[in-house]
Amino acid sequence: MEAVARILRAGGVVAYPTEGVFGLGCRPDDPAAVRRILALKGRPDAKGLILISDRLERLGGWLAPLEADARARVEASWPGPVTWLWPATPDCPALLRGEHDTLAVRVTAHPPARELCAAVESALVSTSANPAGEPPCTDAACVERRFGDGVDAILQAECGDLAGPTAIRDARTGTWLRGGDTEPETDH
Repeated sequence: MEAVARILRAGGVVAYPTEGVFGLGCRPDDPAAVRRILALKGRPDAKGLILISDRLERLGGWLAPLEADARARVEASWPGPVTWLWPATPDCPALLRGEHDTLAVRVTAHPPARELCAAVESALVSTSANPAGEPPCTDAACVERRFGDGVDAILQAECGDLAGPTAIRDARTGTWLRGGDTEPETDH
């Protein structure tokens, strides 16, 4: 864990397990590392990325205030496998939010991902480990086959028991955008 955290603190790109799939990650405040991830996936900048953390406070600088009832709804689901589209502040980099006025964020309950965020003392980019349009990797061997030297390290741990990527909801309305009441996509 500490070796992978050192790589992240130094600007590296790593793969690590999340609730249902392996994610590609880096520090969200490192534009060069974020661009590497987008290139590895073949993902357009306009789509935006998900950030995960072990606690909400690590995400705060890029999140605009939410109405009390909306914030309570979000916080009631965390830590857990729900990603929320939260209104972004003007300081939130376009590389993270894409063409949207929101930032996709999750306080994860998955122990390896939580421990990694804590070890790095940062939120992390968390986009599924797959080239755009292909199914996400669910184990380290798949990440190695697909990305090889494109990632600087792979955290050797297991994914959680979720059957795919996490659900995504709009924090302002509570609407399910992926999972929940909709079919999951594999490209996020």
